[in-house]
Amino acid sequence: MIGLDTGFFIELINGNEEAISVWKSGMDDETEVVVCSLTLFEIERLGLKGKVQQPAVILDAIHAVTFVVWLNPEILSFAARLSHGLGIPAVDSLILAGLLSKDVTEIYTTDAHLEAYHGHRIVVRNLRKME
Repeated sequence: MIGLDTGFFIELINGNEEAISVWKSGMDDETEVVVCSLTLFEIERLGLKGKVQQPAVILDAIHAVTFVVWLNPEILSFAARLSHGLGIPAVDSLILAGLLSKDVTEIYTTDAHLEAYHGHRIVVRNLRKME
C-alpha cells in the first residue's frame, strides 16, 4: 500500500516520471493508494491561490483512484505524538498519521519534514530528490 502526500500531486501535474508511474499503478489497480483527507484541503487551497489549475479535476481523480483516510480521534492523537517527537509541523504530522494508519509501506512526498519519519518497513520517497 502506497501513501501519497499533497506534493505528489504537484509533481504528477508537472510531469514527474516517477509520480506518473506510481499514479498509473494505482489506476490499473496494481497498487492500493491512500491519501489523507487533508490533502483534499491542500489541493483546493492551492487552487484558490492559483497555484493549481483545475483542482476539482484533481480531487475527482483522487476520489476515483485512492482510498481517502478521514481523521479520527486515534489518528489525531498519533499525529500529536508524531509532531512532538519528530519536531514537524502539525499539518505534516496529521497527513503522516493518516497515511500510517493504513499500514503503508511507501510514502511519496515532496516535503522534507516527512523524511524525518523512519518507521519499520516504511520508505519515505521525496520525489524532488529522485530526479
